[in-house]
Amino acid sequence: MLVYPSAIDLSSSHLRFLARELVVRRRETGTRWRRLSAGRQALVVLAHLRCGDTYARLAAGFAIGIATVCRYVHEGIDVLAALAPTLQQAVQTATGKVFVILDGTLLPIDRVAADRPYYSGKHKRHGMNVQVVTDPVGRIVWASPALPGTVHDIKAARMHGIIDALATAGVTCWADKGYQGAGGTVRVPYRGRRKNLSRGQRAVNRAHAKIRAIGERAMATLKNWRLLRKLRCSTTRITPTVHAILTLNLHTHS
Repeated sequence: MLVYPSAIDLSSSHLRFLARELVVRRRETGTRWRRLSAGRQALVVLAHLRCGDTYARLAAGFAIGIATVCRYVHEGIDVLAALAPTLQQAVQTATGKVFVILDGTLLPIDRVAADRPYYSGKHKRHGMNVQVVTDPVGRIVWASPALPGTVHDIKAARMHGIIDALATAGVTCWADKGYQGAGGTVRVPYRGRRKNLSRGQRAVNRAHAKIRAIGERAMATLKNWRLLRKLRCSTTRITPTVHAILTLNLHTHS
């Protein structure tokens, strides 16, 4: 097997941050010896999340077994996911913002046609629905647990309690037409064909689209983590993975 050096488009602060958390985890579990140091383990986890490198490729690159890579990656993801903010903490942060943007995204997964609960008719593919709350400058404030792709955005938002939490805190929220009828503080554009809308309604929809474009850029930032472009893991591991990436994104902004 051929091995070559590679690079990850992340700063060294991500590596130091994760390495510190792994050192704390090893002390808590009483680990005495590992094949890799905490810094090297952190590098394995970041390569998997950012570049989407498979376990086999990482095992060859770091000269360890595939099972060891699996344990290291799962441990690193769980450590990061535990640091992700809860919905209540995110709403508390959102109270200091002028408004927030709510949007849903479908994370593609590796499934066969028989797995109907994960098939999204809107996107014509299998995936997991994740709700994302973004601040006015395009920073992700919170990401929800993953639900099957058949769940629509407004249903997912209600299941997670996002709409009620924002309404209770009095936080104005902008969303797309998929959240029509959400109520509370959620603002959606006018529905209907453009020719059937009044001039004022068209102007409102244009202004609404400009605001929501900020949330779309945040989604693009999330998809920069290549692992999320095609998830081949168990669906039970997707929520910790999303929350781990959220923690790393928040660390970048902090």
